Amino acid sequence: MKLGKVEFCHFLQILALFLCLSGMNQAELTRSRSKPYFQSGRTRTKRSWVWNQFFVLEEYMGTDPLYVGKLHSDVDKGDGSIKYILSGEGASSIFIIDENTGDIHATKRLDREEQAYYTLRAQALDRLTNKPVEPESEFVIKIQDINDNEPKFLDGPYTAGVPEMSPVGTSVVQVTATDADDPTYGNSARVVYSILQGQPYFSVEPKTGVIKTALPNMDREAKDQYLLVIQAKDMVGQNGGLSGTTSVTVTLTDVNDNPPRFPRRSYQYNVPESLPVASVVARIKAADADVGPNAEMEYKIVDGDGLGVFKISVDKDTQEGIITIQKELDFEAKTSYTLRIEAANMHVDPRFLSLGPFSDMTTVKIIVEDVDEPPVFTSRLYSMVVSEAAKVGTIIGTVAAHDPDVSNSPVRYSIDRNTDLERYFNIDANSGVITTAKSLDRETNAVHNITVLAMESQNPAQIGRGYVAITILDINDNAPEFAMEYETTVCENAQPGQVIQKISAIDKDDPPNGHQFYFSLTAEAANNHNFTLQDNKDNTATVLTKRNGFRRQEQSVFYLPIFIVDSGSPSLSSTNTLTIRVCDCDADGIAQTCNAEAYILPAGLSTGALIAILACVLTLLVLVLLIVTMRRRKKEPLIFDEERDIRENIVRYDDEGGGEEDTEAFDMAALRNLNIMRDTKTRRDVTPEIQFLSRPTFKSIPDNVIFREFIWERLKEADVDPCAPPYDSLQTYAFEGNGSVAESLSSLDSISSNSDQNYDYLSDWGPRFKRLADMYGTGPDCLYS
Repeated sequence: MKLGKVEFCHFLQILALFLCLSGMNQAELTRSRSKPYFQSGRTRTKRSWVWNQFFVLEEYMGTDPLYVGKLHSDVDKGDGSIKYILSGEGASSIFIIDENTGDIHATKRLDREEQAYYTLRAQALDRLTNKPVEPESEFVIKIQDINDNEPKFLDGPYTAGVPEMSPVGTSVVQVTATDADDPTYGNSARVVYSILQGQPYFSVEPKTGVIKTALPNMDREAKDQYLLVIQAKDMVGQNGGLSGTTSVTVTLTDVNDNPPRFPRRSYQYNVPESLPVASVVARIKAADADVGPNAEMEYKIVDGDGLGVFKISVDKDTQEGIITIQKELDFEAKTSYTLRIEAANMHVDPRFLSLGPFSDMTTVKIIVEDVDEPPVFTSRLYSMVVSEAAKVGTIIGTVAAHDPDVSNSPVRYSIDRNTDLERYFNIDANSGVITTAKSLDRETNAVHNITVLAMESQNPAQIGRGYVAITILDINDNAPEFAMEYETTVCENAQPGQVIQKISAIDKDDPPNGHQFYFSLTAEAANNHNFTLQDNKDNTATVLTKRNGFRRQEQSVFYLPIFIVDSGSPSLSSTNTLTIRVCDCDADGIAQTCNAEAYILPAGLSTGALIAILACVLTLLVLVLLIVTMRRRKKEPLIFDEERDIRENIVRYDDEGGGEEDTEAFDMAALRNLNIMRDTKTRRDVTPEIQFLSRPTFKSIPDNVIFREFIWERLKEADVDPCAPPYDSLQTYAFEGNGSVAESLSSLDSISSNSDQNYDYLSDWGPRFKRLADMYGTGPDCLYS
């Protein structure tokens, strides 16, 4: 079996290590024989055996137990009287000892990365007495490392960033690989780094794992991301070493190395002159290959004839320059504007100033388009005043508007009636003169805010609006009156000169210098002996008593007329009546009761008793009314009067007869009696509209004639009878059955050609009988064939 170079090197290492360990174990055993041994209660004697540690290689893959070492005591003469035992970590499970020879073997594969050493205890016993012949000794079995673990990047994969245009050797990121092998023994854990993918842009330092740039002027705009593969190999990178890899994603971060540039040298935009202020006219943008803060720009108007009319700002999200209107445009005043606009980066990197100026210029031309504008008033708000005493038709003021367009179309005026619902004002459609249309009242509405409409004569859809505030000037047209509804009382024991009420007045007018009221008693009340009035000269007056001894049973209420005059020009006055009630008061002058009826009622008769008496009287009245009503009621007669119309009553028979031949239920002879005649009464309320026509010829059958005569007589009686139902009532005469003596009166057979009866006269009765005439007439347009 041939071994490769790697396997042969491993074999030589294991063999050298085994020989070294065997020599160390024998040296330890030999050296241990010279150490003294102490036992308690005995004199100090020379110790016969002692050891410190054994070594064993990890990852042993043989089929036989791996020999670790040998224990031997000087007391052992080789006759089998000494027995060796082993205890501690892994005893019996991993490590076993031959109790006769003291040889120690490992029965399982050992891994240094799982446990680097084991601590055990050994003892030699007398096989017969099972007593120790040597003291128990502790020793360590160390697991010798081999290169069985590859390097690993525990933090991978990595991501990093480096600014574009960085110089060669700029550090990007450091990668670190760890090796689980023993770093203190051999080169199993000594790692070196190399780059497998990413040249020639990046490099890595072999010992530290620091990744650096390897090319200058790497441009993010050309390529912004790179993927690197880094390898870590142990055994200092020699053949036979184990290796691991990781990936590193390097992103080039942006720097401001690109100046802004306008795609075009000039722009042109058309805008209507009616565009409102603050509206956006145009959006322009300078291209910048950079991103983020490096692409942030500011725009400004550096020259042109629209500096005060337009302004430009930047959209933070799109980095566009937004041109807006600052003043209203007027095609008639100026038809175009030219702007010189500059775009510049806000954050400039001094390292790249050599690439050129980080700004650019462009020209924007704005063309103003003419539109048909509504009329414009000379003032946005007109203020007018008028007296509330102004007569209808008084001129208040004039408004003026003109068409701002070149055509200068004539303007017509009107008032928006939604702002003048009561139609107080009119306006001349041609001149704009505003006049009063109704009487004005300042107290109802002191200020009228109306809207005046101005319409172009050529295009009435163009409407301008003007606002007019009309202030109504006050005149003294309202007389003063009491400020409130006074409830005045006077005590029965009041003394002369006692104040019983202080009054004041109000006036709906609004004089410039304020109100001044004058109070006095009317002429008829000036000489009364009960009360007097004192004007306080401060728009108030005081009512005082002139005597004492007021008594409710004599007079419970006094009415005092007070005359009030205002200071207007001309002055107005009014008479207001003060109602004064006489009351019973307590010692403090507080009214207790003002009811005068208490003195009129008999003694001992309370209010509850009065209510009970009134209730009894009402009950008696109700009983009397019920009795009278019952007596007036008449009983309805059980038999109907002869003249009572019973034709609207319904009499129902639930039996079924035997047809017209059944003469037991109905006496047919009564229908044939022509001698039964009633006195006809002329109907005086109405005149029948239907005139009886001449009767057509009938068949010569007697019974048919009898029935037809009977029906005609009954119809005639109904037409002239004043007690008969109205014309829209329905009376039906019909017979049904076969073999009747009277045959059938139905006209259903009249449509046949054999019938000699003619119904053409129905067409002369009017449009209401047209349908019937079409059905039974002899004309060619018959409905049925």
